[in-house]
Amino acid sequence: MHDLMAKGMSRRSFLGLTGSVAAVAGLGLTGCGGSGSDAGSSAGSSSSSDSKNRGGGVITAGSAYAPSSFDPASTGSAVGLGANWHVVEGLYGINYHDYSTFKELATDDPKSIDDKTFEISIRKGAKFSDGTEVKADDVVASYKACAASATYAPFFQPIESIEAKDDSTVTVKTTVANFSLLKDRLAIIRVTPASQSEEDRAKQPIGSGPWMYDSISDTEIDLVPNPNYNGDYAAEDKKIQYSILTDATARVTAQQEGSTLVMEMVTADAVDQLESAGCKIDNVQGFGTRFMMFNVAKEPWNNVKVRQAVMYALDTDKMINNTFAGLASAAKSYLPKSFTNYHEAKTVYKTDAKKAKKLIEEAGITPGDITLRTTDNAQVVGMATQVKNDLDKLGFNVTIQTDTSAATYAAIDGGEAYDLLLAPGDPSCFGADPDLLLNWWYGDNVWMQTRCPWKDSDEWAKLHKLMDEALAAEGDKQQEKWNECFDIIAENAVLYPVVHVKTVSASWNDPSTAPNGVAIDGFKGIGTTSMSFKGCATVKA
Repeated sequence: MHDLMAKGMSRRSFLGLTGSVAAVAGLGLTGCGGSGSDAGSSAGSSSSSDSKNRGGGVITAGSAYAPSSFDPASTGSAVGLGANWHVVEGLYGINYHDYSTFKELATDDPKSIDDKTFEISIRKGAKFSDGTEVKADDVVASYKACAASATYAPFFQPIESIEAKDDSTVTVKTTVANFSLLKDRLAIIRVTPASQSEEDRAKQPIGSGPWMYDSISDTEIDLVPNPNYNGDYAAEDKKIQYSILTDATARVTAQQEGSTLVMEMVTADAVDQLESAGCKIDNVQGFGTRFMMFNVAKEPWNNVKVRQAVMYALDTDKMINNTFAGLASAAKSYLPKSFTNYHEAKTVYKTDAKKAKKLIEEAGITPGDITLRTTDNAQVVGMATQVKNDLDKLGFNVTIQTDTSAATYAAIDGGEAYDLLLAPGDPSCFGADPDLLLNWWYGDNVWMQTRCPWKDSDEWAKLHKLMDEALAAEGDKQQEKWNECFDIIAENAVLYPVVHVKTVSASWNDPSTAPNGVAIDGFKGIGTTSMSFKGCATVKA
């Protein structure tokens, strides 16, 4: 599971990932910011197939993550978030193939009343799976629950209020004039009945989507069609069944045998095995990072030249080949190159041992004993050996300390004077606009207050001024501000991606070769955790 925590909320407060979030993210929480060119077809497209062999079966999926809370207002559970996409609608949804938005409960785009006021109408006849009508009060209550949760509150700083104009219309007021990311933010709010308690939402939320929860356990999650659904993406099968298979070997075995039609988070060593068996392999470049964080409160890491030297010393090509089997890319900016808002940073850390040594000399320090903390994510552990080799060549004497994510962050948050942290992370399961992604780590939060900490620097203040200016801008001016942000965080390298990983999924897409003569039609991998089955259905040979 991933759990989230916030510390030091303010206007720009953005919760920090706790260890368990980072652990899950490390397994491949990836997401596109804008467009992932290899990401697949639209999530908001229902199939036009009328084949008699289509539908009526069970979509079986191998989940890499264990379930925790399913509360749409606060969950950080990867499987919970993914299952909720199918069960609980928002006013708008996010197409996780390209991170565009599409209408769910909303009948149209927000209607502008003035530059900070918008009205949105709810789909006529929309009902929750319990048979009650979806009303504006439900939207308002769902927004308030999100805004009150430690997990989601920071996402809604640009929204001043959401109120019911009448039963079928909500009025949204923003703090930012002509807020260009309004639909993206509203898509985070998943609408449940106002009458459903927080406790019940966490166990089994009620939604108005094409599917509804039938049962949830530690080993299996079952969805069945919502008989009251009146939207555009009706369920075509009898069930979606998530098998909780956190062990990668178990997931691969289930997929190869045909016990599952789809599996997420295919490990690099299993790609050829599954492809040879006849599975379709999707790999999608997402945001998901393996990042280096420096304790800038401790010498020599308060010296930017030393931090830069470390980044230049890293042989990322070897890491990508040896640890990721090529399924990752070296960071050339905060965002991966496949993202619409990508901008190559002025500072790119291409492996350069000579430059690294020169920077150490310019910094006037003598490298000594340091500890490289890592989480126990398998990819990070694999990278750590290479990091040690590279930094030892630079003159450091590196000791690797590997702990669970929870233990790692508990130690750091408790005041441990650590040196470096190598860890996974990816907030793009919540959305992928640059403001959201920048705020995740560089906001006024536990990362910048305690873990780095960088908040009291002039550079951080400059960064946040630019982030605020970008949020209030549009088009090219907005992109220019974000570009400046990407340049600042690259140059300063206090917490910065080493690589962006690709998310790999496998599916049986041809019933003639599938082990049980059943395949899934329309499935394409996405660049974040979990799986999207909108527009998908089983097909028989």
